[in-house]
Amino acid sequence: MEHKATARVIAGLLLDIEAVFFRPDEPFIWTSGIRSPIYCDNRLTISYPQVREVIAGALVAEIRRRWPDAEAVAGTATAGIPHAAWVADRLRLPMVYVRSKPKGHGTTGQIEGRLNPGSRTVVVEDLISTGGSALGTVAALRGAGYNPVGVAAVATYEFPEAAAAFTRARIPWFALTDYSTLIELAAERGLVSADQRAVLEEFRADPHHWPPVIGQP
Repeated sequence: MEHKATARVIAGLLLDIEAVFFRPDEPFIWTSGIRSPIYCDNRLTISYPQVREVIAGALVAEIRRRWPDAEAVAGTATAGIPHAAWVADRLRLPMVYVRSKPKGHGTTGQIEGRLNPGSRTVVVEDLISTGGSALGTVAALRGAGYNPVGVAAVATYEFPEAAAAFTRARIPWFALTDYSTLIELAAERGLVSADQRAVLEEFRADPHHWPPVIGQP
């Protein structure tokens, strides 16, 4: 399945299970402090076997195409862990998951699980916004002596800063679907109006300064 077709299929599934919320007039506030007219909760996919099977199959197909010599899979904590587990199982590869920071007890480790030194590892993430979570995982793997070769995500907000950050980190990446496709399909289904779509496009262009004036529609 070519990329655009895959992107529409995955976007459609996310909309079907109502994993994407649109609130242009009452923005969400992310952990980072960004005010957003959209919230994509890919965690909901774990509750829908048919949806998660399609996502896992698509991730596996792309990973095999891009990194056929991958030796391991790493999940980002916490939302990337289930997707990484399904992918690792299908690929019959060992898996680890990486905490956002070292735990404060026990072995105080950041990486759970064990790989062979230098293992060519694909990082699996559920959603890429600024790229910080995935790139933190890449850095942790490198620091532990593993060899992250790429990042595979379910979706991306397509923020320019994320693409730039991956380039600086010298790590290739892809997402099965993206913000543009989600918005396009939502508009086709009548889930957002033309005015709301324009607001959503403005947000993607400059998420850190949206809305220009707080309270302004």
